[in-house]
Amino acid sequence: MEVGNSFGLVDTYLPLQVIVIRLAVAGILGAIIGFEREFHTAEAGLRTHILVALAAALYTIIAFEIFHLIDSGSTQADPIRAVEAVTAGIAFLGAGAIFRRNAGVQGLTTGAGMWLAGAVGMTSALGYYAIAGLTAFFAILVLAALRFFAHHVVDPRRRDMDQR
Repeated sequence: MEVGNSFGLVDTYLPLQVIVIRLAVAGILGAIIGFEREFHTAEAGLRTHILVALAAALYTIIAFEIFHLIDSGSTQADPIRAVEAVTAGIAFLGAGAIFRRNAGVQGLTTGAGMWLAGAVGMTSALGYYAIAGLTAFFAILVLAALRFFAHHVVDPRRRDMDQR
């Protein structure tokens, strides 16, 4: 097994600097997504999206560290299980942001944003920075540009509700 660095008391497969960069990228991209939600007074904003992205990145890094720690010849190690568990946990959080109000449903975009922040965090943890960054960029386009379109072109009544 190749060891990258001594992180605390345990040797890590990835060098410590790489782990720090991956967590930082996840946090920054989570902040970018969360800022848009915070700016529009969504239920879950900046801090929530940062924490979701960081948690997803951390779980992903730890899962792959464990994968490299285990001798894969003697055990059926499957890092995809960790990815599935992180996805399920974030979906649970996102579902908690969704509720019915009168005849409508609120929080769907917030829940989807949290789910996306988790995916961006996982992607960052795997070192796919360009994919994570591009996804965060597209998320901002969807959240900001389409908000304007939905509120001013599709249903102008929403614009009036936003101004209250």
